Amino acid sequence: MGVFIGIDVSKGDLYSAQAGKPESTRYENTDRGRLELIKDLKRDGEVIELIVVEATGGYERSLVSELGAQGLPVVVINPRQVRDFAKATGQLAKTDKIDAHVIADFADRVRPEFRTLATEEQGELRDFLRRHEQLIQMLGAEKSRLLQAQGGSRQALRKKIKNHIKFLEREIESLDSELDETLRKSPIWKENDDLLQSVPGIGRRTALTLLGLLPELGTLSGSKIGTLVGLAPFNRDSGRLRGNRHISGGRSRVRAVLYMATLVATRHNPTVRAWYQRLLSAGKPKKVALVACMRKLLVVLNAMMRTRTRWQTELSATPA
Repeated sequence: MGVFIGIDVSKGDLYSAQAGKPESTRYENTDRGRLELIKDLKRDGEVIELIVVEATGGYERSLVSELGAQGLPVVVINPRQVRDFAKATGQLAKTDKIDAHVIADFADRVRPEFRTLATEEQGELRDFLRRHEQLIQMLGAEKSRLLQAQGGSRQALRKKIKNHIKFLEREIESLDSELDETLRKSPIWKENDDLLQSVPGIGRRTALTLLGLLPELGTLSGSKIGTLVGLAPFNRDSGRLRGNRHISGGRSRVRAVLYMATLVATRHNPTVRAWYQRLLSAGKPKKVALVACMRKLLVVLNAMMRTRTRWQTELSATPA
């Protein structure tokens, strides 16, 4: 059996701990510090089964890329998972050193599934998409402020807000051009984009989001891709109580764009419309029927990416 490593990441520091051992080691989160950490991991001579790192708003990206480049098995997990694990095991105190040990224990006991890391191109597209979303949110906020700035005494304020709105719109337009350029410079990205957009209801924004934020599309089973996005319903049963099934967790941004795409598809894609109407005829509430269609559509998209097949009506027979 190999060893399990947990690394707590912050802007300035890295704390590394091994499951089953009481000590931890601090490194600086710099090029030199990360190099020292990797050398120490390799110097121990033990087989590393898994390295687990928390997602920390981007501070972990350089470390994860460098670990992956060295062929080390690294997994990035949601911090909420580690915190829930710590509470479940009675570890309520929280420091960087403690967190490193908790992450290492989480790696050993839970053993999160290893997935292939995003490529440099995927990382670039993901960053573009996140920035695009930030600009859209800022633009919406400024438009709301413009509506609130009423009255003759606020003319100067309105002018400043309008100027900022124009600036944000130019930035969004520029970013859209860069996204198109990113897509064009890679034949495989262009092919994948064309593949996804062959589905009636899947537009450019949805295709880009799936490519950038769901790189596992086409590499997992239908049930696993549904769980990853947060579209797999979970039971809420206890004793004689039988509760409703609910979806939770997963990648909320992917789920949001897939929701809008499915809503469009229920009107303009005959196959998806047939799924939706069949569920409504069976007595399902509209929201439940739409979520079921989202999951079904995601499974089909996953199959299309795996088999490199464009949209066909026959694909609708893929089991959800």
